[in-house]
Amino acid sequence: MEVAFTALVDFRGKRDPRLAGHTTLWMFPIYALVYPALNALWPRIAAWPWFARGLLYVPLIYAVEYASGWLIRKSTGRCPWDYGKARWSVHGLIRLDFAPLWLGAGFLFEKLYLYLR
Repeated sequence: MEVAFTALVDFRGKRDPRLAGHTTLWMFPIYALVYPALNALWPRIAAWPWFARGLLYVPLIYAVEYASGWLIRKSTGRCPWDYGKARWSVHGLIRLDFAPLWLGAGFLFEKLYLYLR
């Protein structure tokens, strides 16, 4: 999902027709947290309406993105993603304007979780 997103962003911004998406190995342990977290959370929120779950997913995703970016930056001196030049950036670690995209990602993670379960 991340590779597809970065390819589309590069196509839109740089008009790169190769659609060459990218990620970093740092993302594997970060995404590995998603399944167990959703596994622990799902029994408590399964009956919630979709919009209530969405209102939970976005801040949780932001918290994971911010905390992991902060830890990586603290340990290596830089974060693999740098939103520092973006208008709605928070410390270069998260972008508030990505909230609708994270909402969609939350529901995609939910569908993937339910499929894998």
